[in-house]
Amino acid sequence: MTQRSGPAVGTILYFFGTLVLGLYFAFAAVQGNYGVFKRVEVQAEGAALEAELQRLQDEVAEMENLTTRLSDTYLDLDLLDQQARDVLGLIRADEVVIQ
Repeated sequence: MTQRSGPAVGTILYFFGTLVLGLYFAFAAVQGNYGVFKRVEVQAEGAALEAELQRLQDEVAEMENLTTRLSDTYLDLDLLDQQARDVLGLIRADEVVIQ
């Protein structure tokens, strides 16, 4: 009767294969297309897009306010005066322009 001195080759291959598969799945869980790093990247991009959306919504609200203030139903004379100065370059007769 012969006695083996070490583990069988099949057992070593089984454990080696299991180790390789475990490392592969761990790598995929961290850096794969659906991994942790990708999730953090997508969340950061989502936060940046939400901030951009809020900025654009504020800008739209400001433009709606200006449009309302220059509409036929409500006319803000100060805003009209400012727009005439900015767009048309108009000044009043009692003003002096320094360039």
